[in-house]
Amino acid sequence: MEITFLGHAGMFVETRHGSVLSDPWFNPAYYASWFPFPSNDGLDLAKYANPTYLYVSHLHHDHFDPDFLRDHVSKDTTVILPDYPVDALEVAMRDLGFTRFLRTRNGEPVTVDGLRLAVVALVAPVDGPLGDSGLLLDDGETRLYDQNDSRPIDFEAIHAFGPLDAHFLQFSGAIWYPMVYREMPLRMRDTLAARKRENGQARALRYVRECGASFVVPSAGPPCFLDDDLYHLNDFDRDPVNTFPDQSVFLDYLREHGVAGSQLMIPGSVASVTPGRFESRHPLPDDAVARIFTEKRAYLDAYQERKRPLIAEIRASWPRGQVDIPTALKEWFEPLLALADLTCVGINGRVVLDLETTGVVIDFQERRVYPWSGEAWEYRFRIPAPLVEDCILAHKVDWINEIFLSCRFEAARTGGYNEHVYNFFKCLSPERIEYLEGYYAEKDPEQQFWETHGYRLQRRCPHLKADLTRFASIEDGVLTCSLHGWQFELETGRCLTSDGRRLYSRKLGADGEPIEPVEVGADGASADAAVASTRTSSGATIVDKCHDCWYRAGDLPRTRTGSGGE
Repeated sequence: MEITFLGHAGMFVETRHGSVLSDPWFNPAYYASWFPFPSNDGLDLAKYANPTYLYVSHLHHDHFDPDFLRDHVSKDTTVILPDYPVDALEVAMRDLGFTRFLRTRNGEPVTVDGLRLAVVALVAPVDGPLGDSGLLLDDGETRLYDQNDSRPIDFEAIHAFGPLDAHFLQFSGAIWYPMVYREMPLRMRDTLAARKRENGQARALRYVRECGASFVVPSAGPPCFLDDDLYHLNDFDRDPVNTFPDQSVFLDYLREHGVAGSQLMIPGSVASVTPGRFESRHPLPDDAVARIFTEKRAYLDAYQERKRPLIAEIRASWPRGQVDIPTALKEWFEPLLALADLTCVGINGRVVLDLETTGVVIDFQERRVYPWSGEAWEYRFRIPAPLVEDCILAHKVDWINEIFLSCRFEAARTGGYNEHVYNFFKCLSPERIEYLEGYYAEKDPEQQFWETHGYRLQRRCPHLKADLTRFASIEDGVLTCSLHGWQFELETGRCLTSDGRRLYSRKLGADGEPIEPVEVGADGASADAAVASTRTSSGATIVDKCHDCWYRAGDLPRTRTGSGGE
């Protein structure tokens, strides 16, 4: 297996059974905030134009580069699709002209023309833009795990795939916290940043040990920041309170913790990997590679000068004064708030968008959007108005993947971190908000059922978790979810639209109680299990080492927190 590293999380994998282009990123992301580090602008893009397979792990713009994919990758390639409940990734790829897809099931290996692969998909609202994933590859001799920046919580599929020879994973920050909380006392902010830096590397170390690969390559970050407004975010001198440590820092960290087999790859590095062997060659002499990290400020100064014209061009393209922002957001957000019962309860307050010359209140108590006149708030975001205008004009339904990851804003809050706030901003469409609400509802057994037409039914559509009390119509014993047109037979719960989905459906008896079937087949058992509540005995403390959270067992079930926002 030969692996060419393309920068950040990108790689081109060549095997005896075909090639895989994974997460190629070449153009600046998030309003020209993020650039690949080290630079990959010297690579010959034509070498990667005709892969057998294309894998994009998720839609974050440092993994999904639409300009590169549209202009440089053959549309005859087959796109490997993770098993996501929302089809946003497939839609985005079709919009770019791709028509061939290999659909996978979460964690299940599939062999295509001799190449065995599996995609481990994560689908909680906090995972990427409603989904993140990692790719396992096996060419019959060598096994690779491209974890990129996904955070798996179950390892059965990874272990079952077989012993790993190479493991690529994230170790550095890729978030705005705590830097954008500029009203926070500096000492507190530095303490939180130092903790985040340490936690990021410690989490990566736990993944390294859990996966047990022979060789480990740091990847998927950090980005670098070349705009003058953000240049200070780079970790020039191994600052212990900087959340963006580079590859050399993590390699030292691995060695300090006794991990053998760690390897550095930069854009253009090529590794030949077989069981027990990792031989790599860099595109630069070893001393020049070392200077990227030992003389990092000089390297980034030169990189910044090369990119100044591009940054200026992108900034000049931002819309200014083209939108009545308060009116546009009212028309866009209020219908979403009407659907967002559990999100509104979870926030239960006001979020203010402070947009230079105007301000907008998103009131989750009253479910209204209106101009800000100084009302108290729970969260306040100071955002350059052009970025919000751009999201409105292009109707960008995931502001996390646009504004927030850019770090071009300031945040303040009156209480603790509220994950519901950030999840709302990545779900700015009816389809996404319904999925988010369905995810929350499944954590609360009381929200799971409703009764109509003589049946007790699960409330959320098995397709994308739309609220059937709002979107269902029933005729001749068939329920139709009007959000996407999926149909289910009430008598059996069988899906008439697609195989493998089933609606929990029980006929009500004369006493108003559901009549349970005498026998339940495998599909029916799965449907029951899908809506069953989780019970644990109280008294124990559960520590989630993956996301640095803890819970009292008696408090479960609870939504997982900590992985997506802060």
